[in-house]
Amino acid sequence: MTTCSQRGCRMAKVIVDSNFLFIPFQFRVDVFEQLNSLLGKCEPVVLSTTLNELESLTLRGSERIRRLASAALELADRCRMAEAERELGESSDDVILRMAQEWKCIVATNDSKLRRRLRGLGIPTVFLRQMSRLDIEGYVP
Repeated sequence: MTTCSQRGCRMAKVIVDSNFLFIPFQFRVDVFEQLNSLLGKCEPVVLSTTLNELESLTLRGSERIRRLASAALELADRCRMAEAERELGESSDDVILRMAQEWKCIVATNDSKLRRRLRGLGIPTVFLRQMSRLDIEGYVP
């Protein structure tokens, strides 16, 4: 696969889901290094709704989830934050789908239901394969 940096085009934007930010702590995988290896230089973006979801998990999840969410929030500082409004009846996944379609960009997630929905819309996804490395599914122009 030819990466964006090899073709001299602009940096790929990648929307990062909350569970994707758990990967470094659960599987000891440097997601940012592997994103850049997989896609060339890219811009990881975390939506404000995702940050809100993580903040909620730090208050209401099990002890393990609270710790993971807290660590994920710190890791999210390495991403560009983008403001996203949740429309009436939308879940966090719905917001990610809508923004990925609007921006025509890649989504990094390990959520199988979200990946299936993204696949149905032709949106490429980055996910963890074999608990050790990131892989991409779908066409990246």
